[in-house]
Amino acid sequence: MPIIKSAKKRVRVARKAAVRNARSRRNLKSALKVFGGKPSAAAHSAAQSQIDKALKKHVIHKNKAARLKRRAAARAKDAGVKPGKTVAKTGNKNAALTKKTTPAKKTAVKKPVAKKK
Repeated sequence: MPIIKSAKKRVRVARKAAVRNARSRRNLKSALKVFGGKPSAAAHSAAQSQIDKALKKHVIHKNKAARLKRRAAARAKDAGVKPGKTVAKTGNKNAALTKKTTPAKKTAVKKPVAKKK
């Protein structure tokens, strides 16, 4: 058991991270298992989504994520699953929400300069 205050905090933080990572891994495994049991467009989309989420949270390595996605796509193709509208999106789902719109710039009104006499 740690004695130093910062070490105690690291234990608490690590415990929370372990729970969070375990949940992410569990969701990933279950999505892959559902897709593996009965490949469909919805299952394929869900599996890819969970892979991307696990990658974003650094639960799995980027090469493993690429490998899993490649295998899932090959399995879907072999099963004859046609990518639907949900699978066709490859970009950021919230692209419209993440773009920052800037308001129109107002032109500065110049004040007349008083001439010195």
